[in-house]
Amino acid sequence: MENNNNSHDQYGRKVMKDVSLQELRERLVEFSRVRGWDQYHSPRNLLLALVGEVGELSEIFQWKGEVARGLPNWTSDDKEHLEEELSDVLLYLVQLADVCGLDLGQAALTKIVKNAQKYPVTKPT
Repeated sequence: MENNNNSHDQYGRKVMKDVSLQELRERLVEFSRVRGWDQYHSPRNLLLALVGEVGELSEIFQWKGEVARGLPNWTSDDKEHLEEELSDVLLYLVQLADVCGLDLGQAALTKIVKNAQKYPVTKPT
């Protein structure tokens, strides 16, 4: 049975569809190809677009002060706007990694391992 957008787990968190970076990359490649946008998708242009989208994402939080996890005081419209801006950032990041010939998923996993080595768990004494 497929989850609809209103499905939540036992903790009240929205149930997410597992979407791979590969699927996003493939859809973005096709989206750009059929529109003839490939010519504009240089690493520099994609990075600048990504930075612009991060700015738009930042504006959402700019004057809100601290925000509680789960955004309990946000309207559904505010949450939808946040989803859109987060998606824009993700999609440009996936495209940037792709045009640079990088495996973003593997790079992220490698970075988690490096961070674990750099910041080992310390046990209280």
